[in-house]
Amino acid sequence: MNPLLAISPLDGRYADKVEALRNIFSEYGLIKKRIFVEIQWFISLSRQPEIAELPPLSNEIVQEMNSVAAQFSVENADEVKTIEKETNHDVKAVEYWLKKRFAHIPAVVSGSEFFHFACTSEDINNLSHALMLKEAAQSVLIPAIEEISGSLKNMAHSLASVPMMCRTHGQSATPSTMGKEIANVVYRLERQVNALKNQEFLGKINGAVGNYNAHIVAYPEIDWESRNRAFVEDLGLTFNPYTIQIEPHDYMAEFFQTISRINTILIDFARDVWGYVSLGYFKQKKIEKETGSSTMPHKVNPIDFENAEGNLGLANAVLNHLAEKLPISRWQRDLTDSTVLRNMGVGAGYALLGWKNLGRGLGKLLINEAAIAADLNASWELLAEPIQTVMRRYGVEEPYEKLKKLTRGEKGMTQEVMQDFIRSLAIPDNAKAELLALTPASYIGKAVELAQKI
Repeated sequence: MNPLLAISPLDGRYADKVEALRNIFSEYGLIKKRIFVEIQWFISLSRQPEIAELPPLSNEIVQEMNSVAAQFSVENADEVKTIEKETNHDVKAVEYWLKKRFAHIPAVVSGSEFFHFACTSEDINNLSHALMLKEAAQSVLIPAIEEISGSLKNMAHSLASVPMMCRTHGQSATPSTMGKEIANVVYRLERQVNALKNQEFLGKINGAVGNYNAHIVAYPEIDWESRNRAFVEDLGLTFNPYTIQIEPHDYMAEFFQTISRINTILIDFARDVWGYVSLGYFKQKKIEKETGSSTMPHKVNPIDFENAEGNLGLANAVLNHLAEKLPISRWQRDLTDSTVLRNMGVGAGYALLGWKNLGRGLGKLLINEAAIAADLNASWELLAEPIQTVMRRYGVEEPYEKLKKLTRGEKGMTQEVMQDFIRSLAIPDNAKAELLALTPASYIGKAVELAQKI
C-alpha cells in the first residue's frame, strides 16, 4: 500500500519511526505469537507421562516445530488468514494451519487433536498478548525511554552550574540552575522506568471459565493447575491462578498506565522547554535545508517538542482507554476486550513516536547563557526572599512586610537599591557582608550539587 493512502499516520507519514513495533503489534505479530504458544502447548503435552495418546516427540521433531514458530513469515500468516475466511475464527484458523503444516510428520498427525487441546481461544490469546507486550517493553520501549532519560541526565550534568531565574505562576521566582530543573525530570522518569522494568506480564491456560473443567474430565489424574503454572512460567510469564475465561488484564492496565505517566512527565517537560525556547534560554541548531515558516524566513520553530506533545497526548488517549476498559468484562466473558486489544500497538506507537520527536528536539538545543544571565541581572528583587529570611533570624521586626513594600510588583529593581537597603539593616556586620555579596546568580542553594548527583 502506498503510505499516502494510510488512514493512520503511524502506517503512513511516521511509519519509519515506529518500524521496531511493527512485527510485534501487527496482526502478523499476533498470529506469530499464537503459532508459538500452540506449538509450545503441543510439545509440553507430549512430555506429560499420563497422556499416552501423544507419545514424547523426538528431538528432531521438536526442533522442526520450534523452527516453524521462529521462522513464521508474513506469507505463512496470509495462509492462516485464508483459512480464517472459511472458519470465521482467527484462533481456529491457527489450529487448522498447524495440522496442515505438520501433516508430513506421522508422530504429529497421530496426535494432531492435541493442538489446542482443552483450550479456549483466550488461553492462546492471553499468552500471545502477554508475550507481545513483554517483547515490546524489553526490546523497544525500555531502551527508547532510557535513551531519553540518559540524554536528560547528561544535560542535567552539563548544565548543573548554569543559574537561571525560575518562574512560579509565570512570574519571576527564586533562582535554580537549568541542570537542576532537568534533574527533576530525570528523577521522575527513572521511577517510572523502574516500574516498567519490574512489570509482571501475567498469563493463564485454564479453560473456558478458569477451572480446568475439560482438562480434568479428559485426564483427572493430572494436576493441571501445577503443570499449567509451570507451562506459563516456562514462557517467561507470571501465572495467574484466578481468572474467568479471560486473563483479567489488570497487569495490562498497570503497564499502560506506567507508559501514560511517562508520557505525562514528558508532556510537562516539552511544554517547559517550549517556554524556555520562547524566552531565549535555549537556541536551536539550524538544519540547513529545513524551513521554519512558509512565510517568515527567520524562524526556527520548536516543532519537535510540539510534535512530541501532540503524539504523547494521542498515546495517552489510547492507553488510558485500554487501562480503563480492559479490566472490565461482563460475567465470565464478553468480546469487547478483543477488538480493543488490537489497538495496543497504536498506543505504544504514538508513545514511541513522541519519545523520538522529543529526543530529536533535545539534540537541537543549545543553551543561551547570555539570555539567562541577563534575566537574572535584571531581577534583583529575587533577593527579597533571602534578605527577609536573614532579618527574621536576627529579630528585625516585620521583615517580610518591609521587603514586600520595597519590591512587590517592582520591575527593574537595581543592585544599588537592594544593597542600600541591606546596609540600612540592624543585623551583624558579617551577615550584612554575606547579603551584600549575594547576587541573583549566586542565590541557587544546593542546585548544582543536586543536578550533579542525579
